Amino acid sequence: MKNSIKVKRAIKDFTQTDLANKIGVSRQTIHAIETGKYVPSLSLALKMAAVFDCKVEDIFELESGDWE
Repeated sequence: MKNSIKVKRAIKDFTQTDLANKIGVSRQTIHAIETGKYVPSLSLALKMAAVFDCKVEDIFELESGDWE
């Protein structure tokens, strides 16, 4: 699953720590999501969308292999 979290953070001038604090997770969790090592729960994805004032699908995009 591709994501645009790093780009969205840059637009808001947030560090990984800033975003982590806003949604109640660790900086390491944000790093793992950004690098594709961890797929967030729906609840966490919704919290990110709220922080970035956008839709979940504006942040996360399924890749062809994600359907298998």
